[in-house]
Amino acid sequence: MVLSTAEKNTLIQKASELIKEADYCVALTGAGISTPSGIPDFRSPGSGIWTKYSPMEVASLSAFRYHPMRFYEWIRPFVKSLFLAEPNPAHFALARLEKGNHLRAVITQNIDALHLRAGSKKVFQVHGTYQTLTCLGCYRQIQATDKFFTEFLDQEDNPRCPHCGNLLKPDIILYEEQLPAQTWRAAREEILACDLLLVLGSTLTVTPVCDLPLTALSRGAEVIILNRTNTHLDHLATVYIQGNLEEILPIIADKVLDEEK
Repeated sequence: MVLSTAEKNTLIQKASELIKEADYCVALTGAGISTPSGIPDFRSPGSGIWTKYSPMEVASLSAFRYHPMRFYEWIRPFVKSLFLAEPNPAHFALARLEKGNHLRAVITQNIDALHLRAGSKKVFQVHGTYQTLTCLGCYRQIQATDKFFTEFLDQEDNPRCPHCGNLLKPDIILYEEQLPAQTWRAAREEILACDLLLVLGSTLTVTPVCDLPLTALSRGAEVIILNRTNTHLDHLATVYIQGNLEEILPIIADKVLDEEK
């Protein structure tokens, strides 16, 4: 559905009013908030990562265990895009809303850490992060420094633990893996507490994260959905805007924050 400029402006105004009036606003973000930063998403027709690879062959726990070399051959280009990416205006808009006490938390499916780099403080990375790795031998967690990434992207061998020499696994959640329990519980608590949920750049197709908006709705929360494509929950949203997050979200944040000055 193509909106006229006037229709889109009306929805933007309504979204800003909902955020301003909310007692407990939480954001749920997916890959669509980071694609403007140069990070490919997984499911877009023709350009998504899973149009080129089978996720179970390269990004499952079984694939990592039995074919780690294949896993690292696949993930190196992806990690390079994460390493080189910078936060975009949508990330900064959420950080501004949090600083202005209009956003309580960000729950993200993304592993790129761009929310944190943009200045958001309360971020739940329910699918993990590429910035740490865990040794499969001694179970030490390794912080991935710039030096580590430079060496990792240049070498062909699998990364090894500097303490015991065993294989390192990035702390990202693969297929067949459970979400980090503590982070997931905390994210669900935010959903149970919110009276307004912003769904930003997510197709809402990946479980169990896709169930979070339904949980919020079942408890009486209102939902705003901003995305480039349709989702199956658009008809339940108080506001649904289809468009570019890096353009729309900063405008909404400006309206919320400027109206208080």
